[in-house]
Amino acid sequence: MTGADRADHGAPGVRHSAEYYARPGPPRSLFGGAGPDRFLRRLAWLADVVEPVTARLPPGHPPPAPTGDLPVRVARVERPAPDVAALTLVHERPGTPLPAWQPGHHVDVLLGSGVVRQYSLNGDPRDRSSYRIAVRRIPDGTGSGLVHALEEGDALGLRGPRNAFPFARADRYLFVAGGIGVTPILPMAREAHRSGTPFRMVYTGRSRESMPFTDELPDGAEVFVRPDDEYGAPDAEELLAGLTPGTAVYVCGPAPLINAVRARVPAGTPFFSERFAPAPVVDGEPFELRLGRDGPVVSVPADETALDVVRGVRPETPYSCRQGFCGTCRVPLLAGVPDHRDRPTGGSPRGEEFALCVSRARRGERLVVDV
Repeated sequence: MTGADRADHGAPGVRHSAEYYARPGPPRSLFGGAGPDRFLRRLAWLADVVEPVTARLPPGHPPPAPTGDLPVRVARVERPAPDVAALTLVHERPGTPLPAWQPGHHVDVLLGSGVVRQYSLNGDPRDRSSYRIAVRRIPDGTGSGLVHALEEGDALGLRGPRNAFPFARADRYLFVAGGIGVTPILPMAREAHRSGTPFRMVYTGRSRESMPFTDELPDGAEVFVRPDDEYGAPDAEELLAGLTPGTAVYVCGPAPLINAVRARVPAGTPFFSERFAPAPVVDGEPFELRLGRDGPVVSVPADETALDVVRGVRPETPYSCRQGFCGTCRVPLLAGVPDHRDRPTGGSPRGEEFALCVSRARRGERLVVDV
């Protein structure tokens, strides 16, 4: 029963009905006179006049742009798994606290030579003296190779933290982590455990030796470490077994794991995921891009991104996440009606821009971008 229901049914302590609170009468005189207060009546009249005018004004200030790179240095390098480097980062100025963050946040790491990569923060949000990121080495991977070459004392620049994987409040949680996907999930599980919120966590991977941070999982919680070489490949039905209404499902890992769980989550269940790589274009329409008002026109096929096509002509075009949240590949939109598919996060407002990595246009539409 809602609060309004209780009011209408004479709940103890409620002196008036919900209708009274929805349409209160004018306040009595502030100075003890009879009848409503004239001053407040005039303020109410003025508000009725001004509100329609202010409603037509443009919205207020946009979210703040990044204030610049956050200078940090590598305080410690650990190897929690054979191909995983865990870096503890501290502010360049000793003793300076780092910006606050919450489970699900990531930072943009500037690795030099224009290489920028996004890595989840997986330490303790209550400890602002340091950040921790963990990166799995990818064969021939540029970003992961640079991270694995870092040593204690090396300097880095960060942007953020940003949140593209929000940790929402729920009655209970199901966390599914695949391999290095444990990095954003681990702080969530710790926070749920700390707050006493019921949760179940399933941590999958190739083998126990390949799965970092198994020694940091919450004690006394319903956590299942499930390596493939012991249990076989995970099945989505098994992962979702026992799911009850009110449970929010969080998944981070390889695309097949995310897609399999998403396909079997009951309708209406809150579902959140974060992936390692950009999703393929599956519902695109071909369109055209003009690069500058007098530049060349390029065709974007239905199954390719504008970024892929533009980099074929302008290979110096910057990019990073390729998933529409970091803002690196956004370019000014000069003309045309776009289909915005990016997900601006804190510090990266969209504005009058076009995210080359994910945004598109309708079939046959031509957009003009400042590239």
